[in-house]
Parts: sequence; C-alpha cells; structure tokens
Amino acid sequence: MDNFRTEIEPTPSDSKLSYDAHMFFMGSCFATNIGAYFQQTQFNALVNPFGVLYNPFSIANALDRMMDEDGQYKKSDLSFNNGLWQSFDHHGQFNEVDADACLNGINESLLIGHDFLKKANILFITFGTAWVYQLAESEKIVSNCHKFPASHFNRFLSKVDDIVGLYERLVLRLKEFNPSIKIVLTISPVRHWKDGAHGNQLSKSILHLAADSLVNRFDNITYFPAYELLLDDLRDYRFYADDLLHPSKLAIEYIKNKYIEAWLDDDAKQFIKRISKLNKALAHRPFNKSTEAYSQFIKKTATQLKSLQKEYSNISLNKMTDYLPE
Repeated sequence: MDNFRTEIEPTPSDSKLSYDAHMFFMGSCFATNIGAYFQQTQFNALVNPFGVLYNPFSIANALDRMMDEDGQYKKSDLSFNNGLWQSFDHHGQFNEVDADACLNGINESLLIGHDFLKKANILFITFGTAWVYQLAESEKIVSNCHKFPASHFNRFLSKVDDIVGLYERLVLRLKEFNPSIKIVLTISPVRHWKDGAHGNQLSKSILHLAADSLVNRFDNITYFPAYELLLDDLRDYRFYADDLLHPSKLAIEYIKNKYIEAWLDDDAKQFIKRISKLNKALAHRPFNKSTEAYSQFIKKTATQLKSLQKEYSNISLNKMTDYLPE
C-alpha cells in the first residue's frame, strides 16, 4: 500500500479565474483567513464587509442589504449596551462609543460591499453553523449577541428546507444584480464545541445537506470541500491550532492551495508566485539600512515591482509600493 491517507482533489472549475478577477469572501472566520491571503497577494478581494458571520441567515441578510439601493443603516437600527453602540447585523469590529462613528463605519463598508458585489466574478460563502440566535422580542435573527444577556435571545437549530428556500430567492436576486457572478459554497471546518460534539455534527450535517441541495438546483453554484480537506484528508490533530478546534496555519495553507489549483488559471498562479516573492522581499528588515548592499536591494525590488505593475496593469500595486523606502 503506497498511500496512507485519503487525499481529496477538488473538482477543477470550468471557468478559471484570472489574476484580475474580483473575489468576494463572505461568512465565517475561515472565509476571512482565505480571503485575507488573496488581499495580501494583491488580488481584487473583499472580505466580510459586515465582519465575520456564522449562520446562513445572517450571511443572506448581509448580501440582501448590500443589493438594496437604499440599504443604509440608521440610528434606529443600532443598539446600546455596555457603553457601546452596535448593530445586531454586524460583528463587534464596528462597535463604537459614538453612534455616528458606528453608523459611518457600517455604511461606508456597506457601500464598498454594494459596489464590489456588482462586479464580483466569484462569491465565496462559508457557512459556519446552523445554530441561530434570535431576538426574543422581535424574532429578528442576529449575527452577534454583543454580550447582551442570554434572556434577550432564543436559540434554535435551523432546518435544511428553510436555508434552501432562503438561498433560492437570494441566488435569483444575485443573478439579476450581477448576471455573471459564480458562487462557491463551503462549510467551515472549524468545530463549534460549545454546541457539544453531537450538536456540532448536527449543525454541520444541516449545512452540508443545504449546500448540496443548492448546488443541484443552480448551475452557477459549486461546492468546495474545505470541511472534508481538514477532517478527511489531513485528519490529524497536528493540523489544528492549539485550541484543537480551528485549523492551523499549515492546514489553512494546504486548503488555500487546493482552492488555487481548482479555481485559478495558470497566469494567476504565476502572478501569486511573483507577488509572494516580492512580499517576502518587502518584509525584509536589515540590521543596517545605510549599506550599499541594502540600497541596491531596494532598487532591485523597486524595479521588479514596476515591471510587474506594467505587466499586470489591470490591478493596482500601489499598496506594495508604499512599503518601499523613500
């Protein structure tokens, strides 16, 4: 026996993404981890403009709100608790002591999301959990409880049919909003241990069934096996972080490379290699910046950066240029 693990090869996409593709990442912290990599490698990538979202209903609400022409939030949409203004639709990263500052941050990010979604080539959605929190008073599903007392919420396990019905409507609306958009569904491999081992498995099973149903209903939706890559392919605690729940950096790197291989064209892969090499050069911190060797190193890096920008003119490398010394 030559192979001692069940290696998974994701199905290659029929329409590979180029280096200048617009990639929109929505959902759990796993989506943030993958999306952040493409931002670092200078792709046109937007990650979670509402902050990290875990359940399918909150993700759908955010996408619906971004498609609304009049989706701006108002002060009446905010809540105040523990000295902070916050939105139940958003992650705590938007919380502010001043209501106007909170609203400005939320609405600026909303506008960015609206514009980006309209031109996105791909929407990468990661479902984290099927467990949902709902305001007891209004039955509004929340994205974050923001440390309000537990008595404010009802908690329930969503149903497959409810998720599928919601996303059938959402996908049709997305097709009208951006006819060329393709959607990749994936299930976060992060285990939600506060639900218990059985509760976590129930939740993930519901998400798998819902995702599979949607893939079978729509020709612009595919499934990427991030969950399976960690639990069935790598399948070892050495590929987990110290909490034994989240994937390690090595595991994220492995899963990310599988995504690149399945979805990016050869030119985009070559672009990543060259950008990664330049990122490493720009991160170099010498002991003595006044040496002739370091001066030559900076000139060489600047020349390579300018050459790359000229060759790949459809994207901006200005952020990388900012790291070069004057």
